[in-house]
Amino acid sequence: MPDTTVPDLLERRAVDAPEQGVVFPDGRETYPELARSTRRLSAALWALGLRPGDSVGLLLHGCLDSYRLWLAAARIGAVTVPLNPRLKPRELSYMIENADLRLLISTAGFAPVLHEALPGLAEGTPGRLALDAAPLLRAVVALDEPGPGFLHGLDESADPAGADEARGALRASDPILMLYTSGTTSRPRGCVHDHASLVAEGGAVAERLGLRPDDRFWAPLPMFHCGGFDVAIAALAGRCGMVHVGTFEPGRALDQLERERCTIGFPAFETIWVPVLEHPRFPEADLSALRLVINVGAPERMRAMQARLPQAVQTSCLGMTESFGFCCMGSPDDPAEVRATTSGVPLRHMEAKVVDPGTGEAVPPGVPGEFRFRGASRLVRYHRDPGTTAARIDADGWFASGDLVVADEAGRLRFVSRLKDMLKVGGENVAAAEVEGFLCEHPAVGLVQVVGAPDARYGEVAAAFVQLKAGATATEEELIAFCLGRIATFKVPRYVRFVDEFPMSGTKVQKFRLKERLADELKAAGITEAPVLSSRPRAS
Repeated sequence: MPDTTVPDLLERRAVDAPEQGVVFPDGRETYPELARSTRRLSAALWALGLRPGDSVGLLLHGCLDSYRLWLAAARIGAVTVPLNPRLKPRELSYMIENADLRLLISTAGFAPVLHEALPGLAEGTPGRLALDAAPLLRAVVALDEPGPGFLHGLDESADPAGADEARGALRASDPILMLYTSGTTSRPRGCVHDHASLVAEGGAVAERLGLRPDDRFWAPLPMFHCGGFDVAIAALAGRCGMVHVGTFEPGRALDQLERERCTIGFPAFETIWVPVLEHPRFPEADLSALRLVINVGAPERMRAMQARLPQAVQTSCLGMTESFGFCCMGSPDDPAEVRATTSGVPLRHMEAKVVDPGTGEAVPPGVPGEFRFRGASRLVRYHRDPGTTAARIDADGWFASGDLVVADEAGRLRFVSRLKDMLKVGGENVAAAEVEGFLCEHPAVGLVQVVGAPDARYGEVAAAFVQLKAGATATEEELIAFCLGRIATFKVPRYVRFVDEFPMSGTKVQKFRLKERLADELKAAGITEAPVLSSRPRAS
């Protein structure tokens, strides 16, 4: 129906899928229970002064309340702004002010970082805050033990009359979520999505995946990431259950997949799925219920991940926060090699095209170009940023993604690189993703990220940050030699650095931090030119 809202979906599932619901490590509720609890919580939010169009922030680790409170806010037309628990005080301060938060819900464990992010909070009057760092913020609520300046808990016995009236006035065009971009290359921006965006996305994903009422859709992506909400809304649309890992840890994730008999998984990133596949208990775990896994990655890594779990069909996808996650998705019916090398075609509610990024003219199949899309789940706008909104969305509604892709003759898209993730080595274009995919073929390499290193001769050269597989060993010289003669010399990393972990922004690696780290190292060592490499055999 054209004016369906997210609360409409929940209320329908409470009737036609009463045995299904949502599972988190700290609790579970069926859809009928969720319909009742979110009504009580919406009344509690209303009693705190939250009104339609207001923004409410959630600073919570993955838990049942992170799901219930989003639906409760949606019920009264408020806009949920999920915040990454890993943010530092300065980053939190920026988002709280930028998002125009009226209310922030958290727990006592975040009190130290919030007191630093919001000077004056500890001395403020709970419920009547007046802070220079966040002028619109009126209350910070702790769901457990309150700290100075915090309100304690939510009153679920509040009168529901006002919230129910707001529920009756809710429309599909009303905003529901503000999801911040990952901030891997620039300051995060708030992407505003409306109810229509989520409802269309959920129905299209359910259709493409063939969701069934007995499915249990597993989500390790956090509930501040579009991937967590993608699974939530697809499960609601598909009349199936959602299982969320909470705070991701490979062993916990493996146990949950097995115990809850999950049938579909959306790990998405190799930084999440590879540690599960390489967990010591993986060979004995019973994942026979798992029939479908959705991942993204280089073809080499996609093939390797599929081989580790051959009984579950693995497919891929393409999208971003601005498209509310999935824009294109492969079909489980596609041949294995197609699923490993492409991200499928647009979902039914979206359009996509591949264009020359300079002219905007369409390019033929097989020619790399910028991925542009439009449709029901494209963001409405960037919050408080009309300039970027106008620069990225043209008069016909096409969004310029900044992703470089290639389309095949059937219209299936393959991700190549971020346009900003292209290296320029002596005038030659090098896609970081291509080099990453090649290095992943080395048996010792677990995860790899390639960035540009400054170079006086070539402008910049490739450099690889590598996380080895558990128990594996390798040297810088060994990995460089692995590349020489097998990929063009200008693509070969001139530097290899080994890491135990990567700097992360939610689920994405912050490449700019890796780049800064290496540039500082080279500057301190007085290195301005990388070693000259050659794939030609040396004369004897």
